[in-house]
Amino acid sequence: MASDWRSSIVAIGFVLAVAFPAPVGAKAFFSKGEALALAFPDADRIDTRSVLLDGVQTQAIEQASRAKLESRIVTLHTGWKDGVVQGYAFIDVQVVRTLPEACLIVLTPDGAVRSLRVIAFYEPADYLPTDRWLGQFAGRALSPDLALNRGIDGIAGATLSAGAITSGVRRALAFYAHVIVPQKIAGH
Repeated sequence: MASDWRSSIVAIGFVLAVAFPAPVGAKAFFSKGEALALAFPDADRIDTRSVLLDGVQTQAIEQASRAKLESRIVTLHTGWKDGVVQGYAFIDVQVVRTLPEACLIVLTPDGAVRSLRVIAFYEPADYLPTDRWLGQFAGRALSPDLALNRGIDGIAGATLSAGAITSGVRRALAFYAHVIVPQKIAGH
């Protein structure tokens, strides 16, 4: 009798799984807190602030990044250790094809890419860039060759994912150049 009951439960579970499948590859890999802890493992504090861009900053960032901003509000995370900036992090969320992805872009205090990781990806797993592909951004600064099929290799079959991530990195680097650097110069 117990065996029949277990068989029935397994059969019902199978029918439900087939009838109502979850999107293939849809996954959040890290929470925001986990992602920021990975971004700044040695930090004794992480400050988070929202920056409302003015029209001039918005235009400068879009022009420098060659990518549209989804919002004029940008959230900046700054990692600190012993009163010294360890770096800056941005969580870039955008729709790739029809579903969102979120990337954590971490910059050094001097504005180069320290690390890049996908923290959530809801498109099919086949379109998810590998860690090896993401690694080609390390140490990069904003330049004309920070573009697909120039200094950044494309991904066969995942062009939209590669383009979305590249645009997000360019936006973060342009934000650094047009918002953080002027604030550093002004002593803020």
